[in-house]
Amino acid sequence: MSSPQASPPHPASATAPATPTATPTATDAGGSIRVLTVDDSASMRALLLAALSSRGFAVEQAEDGQEALEWLATNEVDVIITDINMPRLDGFGLIEKLRGSALHADRPILVLTTESSDDKKKRARDAGATGWIVKPFDADKLTTALRRVTH
Repeated sequence: MSSPQASPPHPASATAPATPTATPTATDAGGSIRVLTVDDSASMRALLLAALSSRGFAVEQAEDGQEALEWLATNEVDVIITDINMPRLDGFGLIEKLRGSALHADRPILVLTTESSDDKKKRARDAGATGWIVKPFDADKLTTALRRVTH
């Protein structure tokens, strides 16, 4: 049996949802551009995290399109960077689903992939991608692209 103690000012609810809560917008976070990177490669996610956070971006990460959709259901970002070839939901499917949602219809989406064929680029454009960057990426060029699409 616990002894009587003062309750904390805002006790955690025992029925709180397991999903992440909404996070601050870019303006609330001191002006940092919030980026969601979506890539099934842990090493690519680590490279993106290091490159972007060191340049002042607030970075969130997902392993595939399905995880990205689940995260975006309760969180906000300014721009999304996605790979194309991923399990569960690939980049094309992610872009199509995001463009079908009023909340994400105008959100910039950059494709970052090893794919470079004109057919894949056209398919990404048709799905609603804002831009295309081929891996390996140059961190300065990626930074420039992110700042341009989020102006």
